[in-house]
Amino acid sequence: MRVASYNVENLFDLKYDHREYVEYIPNTSWQWNKKNQAKKLNNIAKVITDFHPNIIGLQEIESLQALKELRKTLQIHGLYYKYYAIADAKKTTIKVALLSQYPIIYAKELWVTSSRRYRNILEVKLNINGEELYIFNNHWKAKSGAESRRIVSAKILKKRIDTIGHDKAIIIMGDLNSHYEEYMLFKKRRKHNDTKGKTGINHTLKTLYDDKPVTLKTLLACKDCMYNLWYDTDKKERWTHSFRGSKESLDNMIISKGLADKKGLDYIKGSLRRHNPKYLFYYKKPYRWQRSRNYPKHHTGKGYSDHFAIYADFKTINTNQ
Repeated sequence: MRVASYNVENLFDLKYDHREYVEYIPNTSWQWNKKNQAKKLNNIAKVITDFHPNIIGLQEIESLQALKELRKTLQIHGLYYKYYAIADAKKTTIKVALLSQYPIIYAKELWVTSSRRYRNILEVKLNINGEELYIFNNHWKAKSGAESRRIVSAKILKKRIDTIGHDKAIIIMGDLNSHYEEYMLFKKRRKHNDTKGKTGINHTLKTLYDDKPVTLKTLLACKDCMYNLWYDTDKKERWTHSFRGSKESLDNMIISKGLADKKGLDYIKGSLRRHNPKYLFYYKKPYRWQRSRNYPKHHTGKGYSDHFAIYADFKTINTNQ
């Protein structure tokens, strides 16, 4: 079973509901129209079809309509997802969603305050050939703000996972706007450190154990730690986004001990990958969806996303043999 996470960079529908970014208001001089939307859908579908995930968490989806349009486009490309969910209870401009080839037992949202400034977290429970899998799809506050804003989301998430229990099969995924070693980056980015060195991804979610990164071995020894799968791939591959020439690992996939105990569902060691074929690069960074620099500014119909997708593989362990 392959599970993926992909920030698709502003996938909008063509319905005007007054919450769009100005460049995505349909049928203006920006040319967000049927033609350019179709190009965006086909480009994103090509990327996803390349690595064929069974389950994919998506970030920056405007609406259920946009999600269904992507699902339909993927089916045309030969990849069908029978099940889907989106966190659309709060009227934020963009949302998180999920497509799955496995049945969804339930989908619900974790409310991260009542403010539109914080996007809800999507919780989905799936039936994987008789085994239960919990997926939490996130899109935390951007790094234009301090770490305390991301800790708000992390606390809500941690409380819910503690309730479920870390012995369950749990995957945290999405654009956390956090480096896998965010606690170390504070030394260079002091404007983010308004929390006395504490971070959402490392301290709240407990991807640190005795002040060191959790390993697959220490994951099993800790009651409520989580393991970031970035540590299971080459260090030079640990980035998905580029900001002003700096490579950043904003997108993460984090697992509970229930996916490393050799029972039920289990993570396949060494399987985490960043999807980065040559056509997704533009001047050594992700070939993002393009908008012209000339006036009137408009969508050009070229490009993909400003993030790379990541994915990992999992298997069922038969303990009855």
